[in-house]
Amino acid sequence: MSTTAISSEELLRAVAKQVRSLTPDLVQLRRRIHRHPEVAFTEYVTTDLICETLAAAGIRFRRFEGTGLVAEVGAEQPSYRTGLRADIDALPIPERSGLDFASEVPNVTHACGHDVHTTAVLGALLALHEHQDALALQDLAVRAVFQPAEEVVPGGAHQAIEEHALDGVDRIFAVHCDPSIDVGTVGLASGPITAACDSVHVMLSGRGGHTSRPHLSQDITFALGKVLVDLPAVLSRRLDPRSGAALVWGEVHSGNAVNVIPVAGEAHGTLRVLDAEVWKTLDGLVEKTVHELVAPYRVRAEVRHVRGVPPVVNDAAAIEAFRFATRATVGRSSVVPTKQSLGGEDFSWMLRDCPGAMARLGTRTPGGSTYELHQGDLVVDERAIGIGARILAGAALRQPATIG
Repeated sequence: MSTTAISSEELLRAVAKQVRSLTPDLVQLRRRIHRHPEVAFTEYVTTDLICETLAAAGIRFRRFEGTGLVAEVGAEQPSYRTGLRADIDALPIPERSGLDFASEVPNVTHACGHDVHTTAVLGALLALHEHQDALALQDLAVRAVFQPAEEVVPGGAHQAIEEHALDGVDRIFAVHCDPSIDVGTVGLASGPITAACDSVHVMLSGRGGHTSRPHLSQDITFALGKVLVDLPAVLSRRLDPRSGAALVWGEVHSGNAVNVIPVAGEAHGTLRVLDAEVWKTLDGLVEKTVHELVAPYRVRAEVRHVRGVPPVVNDAAAIEAFRFATRATVGRSSVVPTKQSLGGEDFSWMLRDCPGAMARLGTRTPGGSTYELHQGDLVVDERAIGIGARILAGAALRQPATIG
């Protein structure tokens, strides 16, 4: 562990070197996490593993009530504290990757790369801890936030904030796997890079009957079909098309027999909006439109429109810190532009409390297949783990006063 004062540039090089030496262990750690995925708010094994790793390294940490934790290195009363955020939950879908370390939990897998995010943040913290005294001499601290339940609405960012994870944090950074760009590249952009994302759940009920006599029943399936098609169409005419609003259904259920009109049916999807100001105006619109659409069919409608997350808006100074760290620790040509997507991320709630940025971490093997997130066949080039750890650690060391 460093015991003498060194320059910021020397510290950055030393930490990056430390990450490289840790990378084989980080890969094995990621594989352990990948084998034992846990869905939102049940990440007990993952939390235990992170705590064990931190305790073995002598890093101070505090568990949340339930799952998740925070850990910190550097000065105990710093003049500047940087946060690094990881999400630790997995998705309730079966794995189809064929990897030797594939999920051992039926119908659950890390199909969004949270195992990579978690290991990258751990790697950054472990490397920074090896230079604890140098951080203290520079009056710096770095706090890692291991957040549960990013994949649900409302997500675990709220719990982390309520657990005081951001108290005293001046700026916060995160990475997100991007399988559309090659490993060794990092996508950066100031301003909004994700969309607002809500959950929409429509439940219809009424008097069922025989399919030969729809006039004597309330045709739930037909009414549900009108909602599926017409609700997105109505929203496209009620909202400014420049807002990028998109309602897409992911689950639809109605009936169990071809000649029976069921008594209930439901659809569950996501409503995504690029424009945060338009998103704020949506209160009541979805519910009112559904009731208007099903009124001719005399069915009962219950609508749950759960406001999820606003867009992630990257702070310009934080992006410059990421840019500096990426070029210094990965390569001058490693930074690539990235566009705003319709994906949702509850890291956005943390950015409401303090400035920061999320980088898109390339995970595609050059010349290899391009995978999709949230699919069971996702394969990540594991070189991304060390790269993620280096750029996170480097960004944490780049204080605003040092940005030129």
